[in-house]
Amino acid sequence: MPNGHAMGQVTLTQTATGVLISAEVVGLTPGAHGFHIHGVGACAPDFKAAGSHFAPAGKPHGYLAEGGPHAGDLPNLHAGEDGAARAEFFTTAVTLDADADHSLFDEDGSAFIVHADPDDYRDVASAGARIACGVIERG
Repeated sequence: MPNGHAMGQVTLTQTATGVLISAEVVGLTPGAHGFHIHGVGACAPDFKAAGSHFAPAGKPHGYLAEGGPHAGDLPNLHAGEDGAARAEFFTTAVTLDADADHSLFDEDGSAFIVHADPDDYRDVASAGARIACGVIERG
């Protein structure tokens, strides 16, 4: 939420084998935007309070990195000319089960961050500024 304005919604659905992530985001510049789960459930000025990417197993960043990706890595969001992005992703790297090691509902929670630039999926996070943040909450 830049300046406290809602830019969309992300819905999480726990399945027997992982989590389905459905995202709808508006107000983006056209093109690809990095989209990650960050390790702290807080959105403060510049969204720095969300911390670094969610990586409970200690894996490195990036789908193309040796030993990666970590749990917070997600595919880029792709916004059309209207600035809207809609996407569904499935991941086995996280859970909504609060008692599991890789739960998004650990002590300090988790948040989604949308970045200004695309993620290049390499081992150094380089998706640019954080432009939107949403704390992951139980619905």
